[in-house]
Amino acid sequence: MNIGILDIIDIAIVAYVFYKLYMLIKETRAEQLVKGILVLVIATKLSELFQLHVVSWILKNTMTVGVIALLIVFQPELRRALEYIGRTKLIAKSPGGFESEEDRAMAIGEISEAAFSLARQKIGALIVVERETGINEIIQTGTQIDARITRQLLINIFIPNTPLHDGAVAIKNNRIMAAGCFLPLTENKYLNKELGTRHRAGIGITEMSDCISIIVSEESGHVSVASNGKLYRNVTVNYLREVLQKALMNENETKSIFKRKEGKKEGFFRKGRFFK
Repeated sequence: MNIGILDIIDIAIVAYVFYKLYMLIKETRAEQLVKGILVLVIATKLSELFQLHVVSWILKNTMTVGVIALLIVFQPELRRALEYIGRTKLIAKSPGGFESEEDRAMAIGEISEAAFSLARQKIGALIVVERETGINEIIQTGTQIDARITRQLLINIFIPNTPLHDGAVAIKNNRIMAAGCFLPLTENKYLNKELGTRHRAGIGITEMSDCISIIVSEESGHVSVASNGKLYRNVTVNYLREVLQKALMNENETKSIFKRKEGKKEGFFRKGRFFK
């Protein structure tokens, strides 16, 4: 019954780890799988309590084999968690590789203007912006460009019937690194059936890394943003700029922004849409 300061620290660390794990799987398919596992654990304990030996034996063996199954089923979530742990802050790095605030602001402006210019013309587009997790494997699937970010180049790439219009543009280190890149499709079965391959690819890449993807629909002319496996549809140019600004800030800048906004009823994402 003697609880010391080390015990409190121990409990706090465990609580923090469980909280971060929950935030990683929140509103993903892993959340439902965790609930299913909890049901199996409870059922196993109840079978032992009521001495249902056959049921208890089956459930225990199922749980033993289930450890291997979990590694397979939770592969995307485990990868995301390991990447989160591996993002060390020992060396300060600006997400996206921008050397200065001016470079970042200029790139955000060019990307935003290009996306909404394409939207007005109802030309489909898919742009992926690297943050901290590298996307070199995606860049290698496309045609190497390595050019300065300009709205004219982005618009020209996605003009229909041009060689590079079908695929994604990858942006890294303040450069357009490649075009015509292939992205993995999301496996989320709960998405709106109206969403096409372009939107599913834009969501899929954000499930594998912490990048931001911008999708322009050629059917509706709407601009959408995908982040952390979630899609936010029909955003405005100001919201897109705010989201890119927030996503491409380093940790210290992000904290200062949050302090300035403290107490205001506004945020970037809420219930799948952007709100002021």
